[in-house]
Amino acid sequence: MKKHEKYLEIIDDVIARGYFKDNWASLSKVETPDWYKRSKFGIFIHWGVYSVPAFSNEWYPRHMYVKGTKEYEHHIKTYGPHKYFNYEDFIPMFKGEKFDPSYWIDLFEEAGAKFVMPVAEHHDGFQMYSSDLSEWCATKKGPMRDVLGELKKEIEKRGMVFAASSHRAENYWFMSSCRDFDSGLQDIEYQEPYGYAKKLWEPTLENEPSHDIHYKGPSEAHLIDWLVRTCELVDKYQPQIVWFDWWIQNVTFKPYLKKFAAYYYNRGIEWGKQVTINNKYDAYAKGTSVFDVERGQLNDIRPRFWQTDTAIAKNSWCYTQNNEYKTPESIVEDLIDIVSKNGALLLNVGPKADGTIGEEDTNVLRAIGQWMKINGESIYNTTYWEVFGEGPTKVPEGAFTDTNRLEYTSQDIRFTYNPPYIYANIMSWPKDGKVKIKALADRSEYFLGDILSIDVLGFDAQVEFSRHTESLDIRVKGDIQTTYPVCLKIQIN
Repeated sequence: MKKHEKYLEIIDDVIARGYFKDNWASLSKVETPDWYKRSKFGIFIHWGVYSVPAFSNEWYPRHMYVKGTKEYEHHIKTYGPHKYFNYEDFIPMFKGEKFDPSYWIDLFEEAGAKFVMPVAEHHDGFQMYSSDLSEWCATKKGPMRDVLGELKKEIEKRGMVFAASSHRAENYWFMSSCRDFDSGLQDIEYQEPYGYAKKLWEPTLENEPSHDIHYKGPSEAHLIDWLVRTCELVDKYQPQIVWFDWWIQNVTFKPYLKKFAAYYYNRGIEWGKQVTINNKYDAYAKGTSVFDVERGQLNDIRPRFWQTDTAIAKNSWCYTQNNEYKTPESIVEDLIDIVSKNGALLLNVGPKADGTIGEEDTNVLRAIGQWMKINGESIYNTTYWEVFGEGPTKVPEGAFTDTNRLEYTSQDIRFTYNPPYIYANIMSWPKDGKVKIKALADRSEYFLGDILSIDVLGFDAQVEFSRHTESLDIRVKGDIQTTYPVCLKIQIN
């Protein structure tokens, strides 16, 4: 704990002499980075020890200790009783022998991503970076490489922005069910990577009270450890986003959240970098961070910049042998809808334990990249317009709705804006080439200016248009056959 005490002194000193103080009034002065608002599209990477069993999802280390779950039964059947093969026994198997950070970042750049966010530490308590505070990290066990450092080097070499996520908060209780049976861990108090193994609720309940902000929180020792480790991550790697999962909304975290933000934002000033924090729900006060929606979207424009984090796989954030994958068309549609509402998309890939990225993920990323090469100007450097779009198809609002989607029609249109252009992405191209845009009708409540020209991005087509009291009527002559949205570039005067 001496290292922790020394770090706490450094944290207090940085805040004392810095511009930002650890209170909401001061932290509300932070500005959302310009690079972030321009970039719109980033890649999330869930790669860790949980990639070795590659079963169910990245919560395998929790559910392998919960009797009656498929993970519990699979573990015994595949690896034997827990007391002879615990979660830590996967670590030597996590070698990442084919990990090539240059190839990864080449692929993400080809997809059109502008920022990349590896998971620095998931709930399982294994750090994918070099830590002076723990032996349970990738430079000392498993791959024996500084995964985060190597990725940062390649990301920044290409002019992309490096970010990182921390899920350490949940490590406090994540593997708590190891106490329920003869696991070899049933008597631990605190032991890495299992955390405190404190059972705050029954993990088999459908509605765990982890979202109740006033429910039992972590110990002071865990809160201090969380703060110090997160500050170490920041100091060593200088990520320009730090992303947090949901449990930090518990009220016990509040003083530590403010302290971390003040420290991080002051460090950003020292580095000469624009930095920010991602959080869910109301863990951070509005205006002090960037709000993030997990596997979901919003149903209208949010004036404050926001983000969706979701995955290519529908059922898991990490690689598993039975992942079900989204189509690239559906992801492009989500990206367009999110950007039209003043958001950004953080899209996750899950590499295999050996460090390779699977064929399914690769194909999806390359397909997205092909669309972005042609239509990226309707995404990058844009802002929201007067209205996000029009059409009959409604996108459900809230987290965990990303697989609850209706098919778009040719009447569904999403707008972005970068003067002198309004971009109208037609979400499903009509076979007859005829499009009606109500928001750009003559004397529309949204637009009273002139329309000078309309072009179709990526297609050799002739465009005719006329404005009427009900709509802007467009007729496109040309061979447009695609399953992707088609973008109309509308020049205004």
